[in-house]
Amino acid sequence: MGKMDEAVERARAGDKVAFGALVRRHQKRVTRIAVRMMGNLDDAHDVAQEAFIRAFRGLKNFKAESDFFTWMYRIVINVSINHLQQRQRQRKRTASIEDVVLPDTFGEQVDPRQALERKRMILDLDEALDALSPPLRATIVLVTQEGMSYQDAAEILECSKGTVSWRIHEARQKLREMMKTHLEREVGEKKLNELPGYSAKAVDVR
Repeated sequence: MGKMDEAVERARAGDKVAFGALVRRHQKRVTRIAVRMMGNLDDAHDVAQEAFIRAFRGLKNFKAESDFFTWMYRIVINVSINHLQQRQRQRKRTASIEDVVLPDTFGEQVDPRQALERKRMILDLDEALDALSPPLRATIVLVTQEGMSYQDAAEILECSKGTVSWRIHEARQKLREMMKTHLEREVGEKKLNELPGYSAKAVDVR
């Protein structure tokens, strides 16, 4: 197969300077995928750090048949899934509306009713994402946010292309249902059906 990257080869031999170069080369991409998996920067930094530690310890098992970053992707996803599962086990209750903080871009002068509606939407979106199992979330992130093909995502997730397709369908359906619930609560189910051009299929996440 392809020739192994010189920095990777040196890092496999225990060269910490070479591994540091690999970290600098891939740190932004690793952090980006971790943020998309975890939903916040603090947890993402923890995931990225753990992923690089695992990569360094496991480099002796890396072979040239796989692209280094494909291998690194797999580690980041697996670490993220472990953290998400732990977070779900530790979560005792759903955050209340009072716990939601609006982003600074929303502005200081805001109508209280509009602010409440925005907080409800943020809370619903957070619950929708957390409602997805970590494998579903990982698949959605790789395909819809990282722009991977089903085949590439399947390689990262170590599953079949058909499994990726099913997970994408399942995740979109769950998110669609959650968003429909939010809309129904905001405008009322009867009024929702009267909205021009509304259909459940139109509420999609891509």
